[in-house]
Amino acid sequence: MRSTHTTAVALARLAGELVGHRFKGLPPDAAGLTVGELAAQRRNLFDPASGFTTPVLALSAERLEHNLALMESYAARHGLSFAPHGKTSMAPRLFQRQIEHGAWGITLAVPHQVRVAREFGIQRVFLGNELVDAAALRWIAGELAADPEFRFVCYVDSVRGVELMDAALHGAARPVDVVVELGAGEGARTGVRTEAEAAAVADAVAGVKTLRLVGVAGYEAQVPGAGPESVRGWLERLVALAVEFDKAGRFAGAGEIVVSAGGSEWFDAVAEVFAGIPAMSLPVLKLLRSGAYVSHDDLHYRRLTPFNRVPEEGALEPAFRLWAQVVSRPSPGQAFVNAGKRDAAYDLGDPVAQVVRRDGTERQATGIEVTAFSDQHLWLGTGPGADVEVGDWVGFGLSHPCTIFDKWQLIPLAEADGTVVDYIRTFF
Repeated sequence: MRSTHTTAVALARLAGELVGHRFKGLPPDAAGLTVGELAAQRRNLFDPASGFTTPVLALSAERLEHNLALMESYAARHGLSFAPHGKTSMAPRLFQRQIEHGAWGITLAVPHQVRVAREFGIQRVFLGNELVDAAALRWIAGELAADPEFRFVCYVDSVRGVELMDAALHGAARPVDVVVELGAGEGARTGVRTEAEAAAVADAVAGVKTLRLVGVAGYEAQVPGAGPESVRGWLERLVALAVEFDKAGRFAGAGEIVVSAGGSEWFDAVAEVFAGIPAMSLPVLKLLRSGAYVSHDDLHYRRLTPFNRVPEEGALEPAFRLWAQVVSRPSPGQAFVNAGKRDAAYDLGDPVAQVVRRDGTERQATGIEVTAFSDQHLWLGTGPGADVEVGDWVGFGLSHPCTIFDKWQLIPLAEADGTVVDYIRTFF
């Protein structure tokens, strides 16, 4: 059985992992130390004697804490339970920090991610996908049988899926809790397209003993041409589906009714619509699943965050910065740094040069912009006012947390002055 003690032991194993060649950017002379020993040395990212090498990705300790606290208070203020999407970071230490900041559990996308979460003692998992892999289902059944406190909920969106799940779970000790996924419309991603299809899937669930219907869910950002009115309209459909199912007695075997939505672009609409969920026959778990907030970013989510629409609720802070070194200055209009596609996310916007460091002094990266990518280089265009030389460190803001985290296995957690206080291990 997993427990708080189990989680602590598993996280302690992370601190006992040896530093070495597997981890980019860390000091070469730290090889052979454990991660915990290196963290205890509190080396400074910017002190040449500390030995950090470029490129190196750093996560701000202060901004991380701010973001965790902000979403905890937001969810509580709006009467929402929170299961942040763990696929963003795949970092068990951050999962635990999120739970310490009030999260109900962790949302995940695929079976491997659930295995990581369970290895580190996560007791509540919401899987935002229909799970039809027989081997994974048998493993889930084993976890449920071995740990009475483990709560697992996943999508169903087809009668065929229900049939495959039932076949794989034959003889399971506990039924798997499922929610019918309502798709966001024609041409959107997964999920049933109509209420009639939703009812057919619910009927299929009712016809087997291996599954238990506990709610409805979906992802509002997939609404075609998503805007305030269309997103609210889809969320109202989702709530109406839950109410209809409840009136029909479809949740009779559930201890509570799960109604879940919420990415990182429209959680204000989720909060508004879910506030109007009427009383039902069982308590309602209003489950928000936004995940990118934990690190936020400097481009994509900075533009799209709902906090831009409701500034009185607070503001998330970009917590990542990628440091790379200028390795070539072949002309007055060009410079190259030693980070590229292998190090920086670029699927939702190019990195933005923010600051330049030289001889312990930091200044704004005036006149410097990323113009192209190679595997191991960022191409920089340098205007007349750009003050940048070979050897300088350039700090870049990045876009899209999900593809920032997955390029780094061990990320320094640094305070504002560069003191590294911990290291965040990822598992992708």
